Amino acid sequence: MPSPSPLVIATGAVNRLLKEEASYHKELLAQEAEAKAQEEKIKSGQDDEDGNATYILKQHKMVVEQTRAVFKPLRDRINQAVEKLEDLVASEEKTGNASAEELANAKAALEKAKTEEI
Repeated sequence: MPSPSPLVIATGAVNRLLKEEASYHKELLAQEAEAKAQEEKIKSGQDDEDGNATYILKQHKMVVEQTRAVFKPLRDRINQAVEKLEDLVASEEKTGNASAEELANAKAALEKAKTEEI
C-alpha cells in the first residue's frame, strides 16, 4: 500500500484539529454547567457534609479557565494547517498529480474550517 500523499495528510490534519476543537467546545459547556450547578448549590445553602463546596467551585472555575486557554493556540494550529492545505490544493491543481477525490476531500475540509471559524 503506498503511503498517503501530502494532500491526504494535510486534509486529515485539518479534519482532526476541527474535531478536536469541537470536542473542547463540548467539554467547556459541560464544565460550565458543573460550575453553575455548584454555584447554585452554594447559593441555596446546600453545603456538602465536608464543608468544601466553595473549594470545589473554585476547582470547577479553574478547569473552565484552563479549557478556555486551549482555544487560542488550537485555533492558531488550525489556521496553520488550513494555510498549508490551501497551498497544497493550489499546487496539486496546477500539477494535476492528485486524484479528484483527494482534491474534493481537501476542499471540503477547507470549507468546513472556514465555516466553523470562531
